[in-house]
Amino acid sequence: MIYIRDLSQQDAGAYHIKLHRQWSIDMTLNVNDDSCCKGSKRVMVNIAGTGNFSCEYSQNDIKNPKVILKEEKDSIETIYSRYSYSYSIINTVHLHIMDSCCGASETARVNSGETSAFSCEYSEDQRYFTKIIFRTRNNIIDEVISTNEKWYQKERLRIYDNRWNLFSVRITAVTPDDGGVYLCGVWNGRHLYSYSIINTVHLHIITKVGVSRVSGYSGGGLMIKCEHPQYKTNPKYICKESDGCSKRKNPGVQDEWMKNGDASLYDDTRAGVLMVFFRELKAADAGTYRCGVNVSLYTEIFTELQLNVKHDATYLKSVTESVNLGEEVNITCQIPEKHEVHFCKEDDDHICQSISSSKVTQMYGSSERNEDRVFTVSISNVSVRDAGVYWCGAETRDTYLTFISLTTKIQLNLIICSQWLYVFLRHEGESISSPFMTDITDFSMIIIISVCVILLLIGGFTLTVWKLIHERRGDTLTHSPDHLQLPTTPSDGLLYAAVSFQKHEEPLSDATVRFSKDEIHMDYATVSHRMRRN
Repeated sequence: MIYIRDLSQQDAGAYHIKLHRQWSIDMTLNVNDDSCCKGSKRVMVNIAGTGNFSCEYSQNDIKNPKVILKEEKDSIETIYSRYSYSYSIINTVHLHIMDSCCGASETARVNSGETSAFSCEYSEDQRYFTKIIFRTRNNIIDEVISTNEKWYQKERLRIYDNRWNLFSVRITAVTPDDGGVYLCGVWNGRHLYSYSIINTVHLHIITKVGVSRVSGYSGGGLMIKCEHPQYKTNPKYICKESDGCSKRKNPGVQDEWMKNGDASLYDDTRAGVLMVFFRELKAADAGTYRCGVNVSLYTEIFTELQLNVKHDATYLKSVTESVNLGEEVNITCQIPEKHEVHFCKEDDDHICQSISSSKVTQMYGSSERNEDRVFTVSISNVSVRDAGVYWCGAETRDTYLTFISLTTKIQLNLIICSQWLYVFLRHEGESISSPFMTDITDFSMIIIISVCVILLLIGGFTLTVWKLIHERRGDTLTHSPDHLQLPTTPSDGLLYAAVSFQKHEEPLSDATVRFSKDEIHMDYATVSHRMRRN
């Protein structure tokens, strides 16, 4: 068998092959350039495992026999053949056998542009064998550097062996393309393509795309929106650098608010935004954060976020507003001059969500001082659903994120008044409370009013019956001159009726109605003044 390595056009021509005193063959060798079928690949498989590889050939060779050859150090051996005497080598496969995989495993994270270094420990009997680093990517394993390299260096990679029990690797000026899985191997000394894999390193490359400075007030709220529009569905996170970003906060689910420690997070896949909400800032929350997204399995980008927590009572305050049902309420907020105003309402999970712009009928501001602005927010036609906790604050937009510092908390109470009824509704962020119910909706509000009207009708009917009985007794006294007593003052003829509702949250059936001529039991009464005729 004649095997020609690295075939080129210079090898083309006529050949005469002769076996001494037995036979001879004249052969013409044509060398064709077929770019589709050039290639070399490396396949690694464990001992007793199965090695799979494929070879691509051109359309001209569809009907030609195929062959697999194995190349040794000084020879070549046919592994598979279909009765042919000349072959075109279309692909080279380096099959490496690993007698162990994959040793210890570790994760290394390094910023783009910096130097990555990791070490691999080997046993004493491997001290004088060749050390090698492989990289796996897209199911392909490539050799990146070994101790056979001159000066132990290859481009940006350098390998060092202490010849005792450890060899280390340094990659300078790393790029996102350097991320991936690296295998530390040691040649086992028995076969050229046989190695022991002693360590696996998962190298993550992190790229900082910008820096933003964020300010909030101790005791106030803070909403941070990290924007990654080009990676809408990729997993996103926020972490604090003081603990090495070891405790990464992420929602865990997408398009849903999730609480994580003292913050709530929302991964908005429609806009590619991670929202982080701190309901009550503390001094301990100050520091440097990373707000990032995983671009791929081993690469990520982040915005550095420097959070400053201020202690200033000028802006931070809490107010209470009360308004009648159907009327208009004006809410006043004070924010720094250079910021935009933000107005939102807490939901049941204490997340301050932006309210519909159609609900706010007017929002205008004026400058009281050079550095401050006072804003007034008007909400008209107030309904039961409008009761609750509102926040207003300052909104700041940056290149990579938007943050909203919430400084003024407004408790909006709703008052429903009528001639016979006074109901006071207050929303604490979880439910609405009244003397009758703990959770108010539009439908239940109708029920409340209906029940109250029924009670008033019962009270009115009882009062009418009582008056009729009293008139009959008056007529009897009129026909009996001996018992006739006329009132000496107009007040003697005043009749009082009062409707009493229990202050505690008890069933409606526990409400009572009491009548008296001498005293008023509640704040509201019906007064009837009847003068008897002489």
